[in-house]
Amino acid sequence: MANPQSPKSPIRNHSAIRDPHSALRSREGWQGWDTYAPFYDWENAQTLGRRDVPFWRRVASAASGRVLELGCGTGRVSVPLASIGIDLVGIDRSAPMLERAQQRLARSRRNRRSTINPQSANPQAAARNPQFVRGDIRALPFRARSFAAVLAPYGILQSLIRPQDLTATLASVADVLEPDGTFGIDLVPDVPKWREYRNRVQLRGESNGAQLTLIESVTQDRRRRLTTFEQRYVERRGDSTREHRFDLTFRTLSVPQMVERLARAGFAVGAVLGDYRGRPWDERADVWIILAKRG
Repeated sequence: MANPQSPKSPIRNHSAIRDPHSALRSREGWQGWDTYAPFYDWENAQTLGRRDVPFWRRVASAASGRVLELGCGTGRVSVPLASIGIDLVGIDRSAPMLERAQQRLARSRRNRRSTINPQSANPQAAARNPQFVRGDIRALPFRARSFAAVLAPYGILQSLIRPQDLTATLASVADVLEPDGTFGIDLVPDVPKWREYRNRVQLRGESNGAQLTLIESVTQDRRRRLTTFEQRYVERRGDSTREHRFDLTFRTLSVPQMVERLARAGFAVGAVLGDYRGRPWDERADVWIILAKRG
């Protein structure tokens, strides 16, 4: 069961956040995301944009109950879904990411209020506020069978960099899903195909009055199917320059491997899609989407 929410905090904080594999720890998939938080939305607006949000809106709207988003981050998916009335809970380990999710939610509320037509019959009545929980997706802090759907957008399961991390997460998702509940997974297929390089300028642009430059290096551990992105953000404001450095590591499984892992966890795969419009999957697809049901 989720632990009680502090009345002074808008984010529920699962106090028992621990690494269940501390004896094996050399690196964790969640490391780097706190530092990434100020740049996440800026980078994704230039790469992913919002192409996946309508897809997750359709999946979540088809669920007859509460929806959980794994790795909700800055609320990029959670807030738009809740704004159309979906009863949504988002969980993430990163407190800085969740703080930005609350900021996004506040902006959404202001925008909704500014667009209300006083002559209409409360057109914003269906909008909800998502609930944000700080916790570990390997040990979800919720009651059994408390969600009608669980969403894992944009490669969140690829941040689970050890096989036992994925096993624990799938078991935890199976526990909190209702029977016949939907589990939607979005994988990024090209991660293991990246060539190694050093100090390549990937993006330049402006954000909140600062000039940003992303300088990136990539290393591969092909035996373990791990890809590490060494990120260096150079932030320039007038004559002032700051550097922000962090690493993000991802693990990739093929679709057949993920389907097999889902089956072992008690899920039946209903569809494998190759884009956000529902086209069939093949290995050359831009995205790999798996929709499964809990047995």
